Amino acid sequence: MRGSLIATLENVSKWVHDRKDASEELNEKIKFLSGFVVAFRDQIHTDIQLHPGDNGPPIPAHRALLAIRSEIFNNMLDSDGCKAPPNDAVTLPELNHEELESLLEFLYNGDLHEEKMNKHVYSLFLAADKYGISYLQKLCESHMLKSLSTANALDVLEVADVCSCLTLKENALDFIVKNMHDIVFSAKYDAFALKNPHLCVQISRASLMDAKRNSVS
Repeated sequence: MRGSLIATLENVSKWVHDRKDASEELNEKIKFLSGFVVAFRDQIHTDIQLHPGDNGPPIPAHRALLAIRSEIFNNMLDSDGCKAPPNDAVTLPELNHEELESLLEFLYNGDLHEEKMNKHVYSLFLAADKYGISYLQKLCESHMLKSLSTANALDVLEVADVCSCLTLKENALDFIVKNMHDIVFSAKYDAFALKNPHLCVQISRASLMDAKRNSVS
């Protein structure tokens, strides 16, 4: 009995030691892989300037990082106009300075603070679609699905339609139909209808189909 207990304690001790080694190894790996983040933060050997569309100040970045994160960026930087000189610039007209900062933060970190995601999710979703950044697009889609409300459902429907994101669009339509009175009779809907008449038609059809299903059941 005593020998069995000692063996168990030794196994537990070994397990704890192994977990500690694994944790230290993971921390070392994270530190090693965060080199690009430090290079961005401290502007170490940056070789391109990214200009936002609102005439804000340009943000220095690294061509290599942009190229590996996005095939579209890679093609842009491979074009004749961007091969030289090394400090030329690219403008992303659809993003303001703050949105561009958030996009770059994500490209370097692979993550984005919740507050920034809440604030810029629509512009980041559109940029991710335009520049082929699928991981960011999936995260933005997941964020919008989890945060659907009567206040933002029309915005979500609009960006989902622009990006041809069927799952997001269907969820937004379904949510709007279930909350029809609160959304359609809001002041926001009037402006939405002027800008997106085709989506208003789709909302009306979805509402009628839902009413028909409910009457049958």
